[in-house]
Amino acid sequence: MIDIDESWTLFLDRDGVINKKIEQSYVLTWEQFDFLKDVLETLPKLAKIFPRIIVVTNQQCIAKGLLSHEELNEIHQNMMNIIEINGGRIDAVYYAPDLASKDNKLRKPNNGMALLAQQDFPAIDFSKSIMVGDSFSDMQFGKSLGMTTFLIASNEKENMDADYQISGFSELINHLKFN
Repeated sequence: MIDIDESWTLFLDRDGVINKKIEQSYVLTWEQFDFLKDVLETLPKLAKIFPRIIVVTNQQCIAKGLLSHEELNEIHQNMMNIIEINGGRIDAVYYAPDLASKDNKLRKPNNGMALLAQQDFPAIDFSKSIMVGDSFSDMQFGKSLGMTTFLIASNEKENMDADYQISGFSELINHLKFN
């Protein structure tokens, strides 16, 4: 159990955490965006606990010319609206639009998106933050900043250096004790 209070921040990856990941492709339209099981039921509970819920997502489909910034922002706005209609909340979405390269500071596992979030939300303390993701780069991102990491793994993936491994988003609640 992790003892948390109102000073904590929740960071979430998008594809594979909030919505179904399209293997070997990208979510390019709102019609392709498919919320994962329990996400819309779990986010309202988390919104009561965490004062800040931040999405950090790699979206190199923009650099590949498959999607524009405007189209991605429309997908994110629709996602946030549906979450809000269901009683949940996402406070901000940060995305890395560029192709993977070690020089790209925004793209996970680098921590540029978290640093941008901290500029916008100065109360963020990374040692009092949780990162939920479904990939090794998500775990590296969280670990590099001292966050507690949760890996969503539906099969027998290796731990990927996560602090916790859960089989679905709703399991996160079982590991939190709110003070």
